[in-house]
Amino acid sequence: MNSIEITPRCPIRTTLELVGGKWKLLILFQLTNGPLRLSILRKSIPDISEKILIQELKTLVESDLVDRKNFGEVPPRVEYALTEKGRSALPLIEEMRKFAASYTA
Repeated sequence: MNSIEITPRCPIRTTLELVGGKWKLLILFQLTNGPLRLSILRKSIPDISEKILIQELKTLVESDLVDRKNFGEVPPRVEYALTEKGRSALPLIEEMRKFAASYTA
C-alpha cells in the first residue's frame, strides 16, 4: 500500500471529519433499512443521549449524509433517512464489521 501524505484535504481526514467519532457510523448503520424517527433511533442506540443524538443528526444532515423530513402533522413528525452520499458509507461500515469480527475471533 502506498503511503498518503496527510494534508488538510487527504481522503482519510475527510472521511474522519464526515463519519468519525463515537456515534455517526452507528447512526448511519441504524438507517440502513429505511427512515426512522428520532425516538426509534434513540432506542436502537441505547447508550447515546438524546442531546448527542440530535447534535450528531444535525451534523450528518449538514454533511448531506442524512436527510431530515418534516411531515406537517400535529404534533410534527420528523424522520431521518440516508441520502445517496450516506449510502456510500455502508461498504465502509461493512468492512469495519468484518474487521471487528476477525479481530475478536
